[in-house]
Amino acid sequence: MNLGPNGLGAPDGSGGYDVAVAGFGPVGATAALTLARAGLRVVVLERETRPSEDPSESRASTFHPPTLEILDELGVAGRLHEVGLVSDTFQYRDRSEGVVAHFDLASIAGDTRFPYRLQSEQRNLVKIIEAELQALPNVTMATGAEVTAVKPGDDEVTLSAGPGTTVRARWVIAADGARSAIRQSLGIDFDGITYPEHFLVVSTTEDFASLIPGIATVNYISDPVEWLVLLKTPLHWRALFPIPPSEEAAATALRPEETQRRLQAIVPLPRPYEVAHSRIYRVHQRVADRFRAGRVLLAGDAAHINNPLGGMGMNSGIHDAAAAAEAILAAERGDAGPLERYEETRRAVAHDYVRVVTHRNWEILKEEDAGERARQHEHMSAVAADPARARDHLLRTSMLAEARRVNGEAG
Repeated sequence: MNLGPNGLGAPDGSGGYDVAVAGFGPVGATAALTLARAGLRVVVLERETRPSEDPSESRASTFHPPTLEILDELGVAGRLHEVGLVSDTFQYRDRSEGVVAHFDLASIAGDTRFPYRLQSEQRNLVKIIEAELQALPNVTMATGAEVTAVKPGDDEVTLSAGPGTTVRARWVIAADGARSAIRQSLGIDFDGITYPEHFLVVSTTEDFASLIPGIATVNYISDPVEWLVLLKTPLHWRALFPIPPSEEAAATALRPEETQRRLQAIVPLPRPYEVAHSRIYRVHQRVADRFRAGRVLLAGDAAHINNPLGGMGMNSGIHDAAAAAEAILAAERGDAGPLERYEETRRAVAHDYVRVVTHRNWEILKEEDAGERARQHEHMSAVAADPARARDHLLRTSMLAEARRVNGEAG
């Protein structure tokens, strides 16, 4: 529904909701479905009137095993698999030397029922969950509702969601993105760095599996001049390149001849590559000082953003959503423990794990010192060759080890 110029009250006539979820990306969608399935009155406030169908605007496409476990518990993993691609191997490569290390996620089959990554555009998950929410009578979907500010109270929070429009809820989950108006309204700092280079993403219909024998579906390719990530999605192969930090360089990188130059440098073809779409974006590494202010919980990009090397951004955001929803449900049952622990545990994951791992991935791929590159390659080859060390590496890179640690489970 589209919001009108008046306050938006709950469908039972009470005037307020149990939970307002700001933002309807994969994080907000997961939180909303979890809470609604538990019977709470939920309103979803989404700025856009309809989700974008432009494939170039969808960055996140990797779902790690613990995320698939969360979505399976919600009953939506099966449909996500129908529009996804199972990716059970990945490689570390060098532009000149080829394969450095090959990892097969089948070796963690005893640790999870999803021993693989699922490649599927994030908008696929949002569509699946939207259909589920529309069938629930205790959910209000409000599009064209841009939350601009929040006013916390002891018992409820008031949200400004458009000219003359307010929404009242006892709890709020802020999943309204990196420029979160809720985070800014609460005066929460969002410190960190902006990476010096731009990132160029190019999607092509060419099949790199037939062009590079033995290539995995996900590949991290180091190079002192131009590193890249090359991965398979259900419809395309996607290449991510660093671009020099200038507007001129960014504009040049999007020219067809420059895009072709970069693709031809991966594997030369006697004809131009078929390019489906391309885009450039800046990458940041930031973590909010606080993940909770009273009855408002920050989740996903509203709470933390990081570079995409490792596919941990959307995944950790979905983990935030599950934890935030469980904290609210526990508080509704009279147990304040999960709510009190939410900020400490989720901020620690973002700051001490996701931030560190993704930044280290960037440092490894761009390493210029020949001696250090050789040491890194030797180390990674040794890890891949040792079954115990390979399993430990896969548990860490798949986010399973961190998810188990946070949940207090044995490794």
